[in-house]
Amino acid sequence: MQPGLRYMMQLSFLFLIMKPLTAQQNKMNIAGVYYLRGVMETASVFELKQDSSFEFFFSQGALDRGGSGKWSVKDSRLILNSTNKRPPKDYALVTSKTIPGGFTVIKMVDKNTMILSYSDITIKTPKGVLQKSTNSQGEVQFPEKNAAEISCLFRLCPDRESVFTVNPQNNYFEFRLEPWIAEVFFQDFALTIKDTELTGAHPLLEGSAFVYVKEK
Repeated sequence: MQPGLRYMMQLSFLFLIMKPLTAQQNKMNIAGVYYLRGVMETASVFELKQDSSFEFFFSQGALDRGGSGKWSVKDSRLILNSTNKRPPKDYALVTSKTIPGGFTVIKMVDKNTMILSYSDITIKTPKGVLQKSTNSQGEVQFPEKNAAEISCLFRLCPDRESVFTVNPQNNYFEFRLEPWIAEVFFQDFALTIKDTELTGAHPLLEGSAFVYVKEK
């Protein structure tokens, strides 16, 4: 074999073994714990693990939320995706029936009675849209019947409403909160990587200029 050809083959082999090593080194450099900075009375953390999984933590007042999934890097941007897709609704309709009276009753049922009073309920009736919040027993009563649509929003996690099309002949409805209601789901959530910082949006806060600093 000619010396020049042997040299080129050696370079090619060296490049092939160095490329995965460089990617692994980059992953190790990016992995770590990143803390949100500059937001009063709020704690938020991204923990990027070397196996490409991540954990997200958020605490604000009495509210604690979290999420998890896989992370990757593309064009100097960190991309986060949850392992599972978010289910279509955060509430489940348990019971619907007709009871005596010219009103509509909505009731929340959950083993954790502390959260029963945090649901905002909206109903659409032939006479218009009505909105109320559940009381400490998880109940709310509207002075109208024949609701064709009911929307439920958990006030502590106001990411989205769960909307149900219901039988307008019924006027009593029971709902339960799904166990994932406080979970944060990620879909191609991107942050810019710069040295020991991540910058960009926050999954739960408004704005696009947040800074997350890596723990030393």
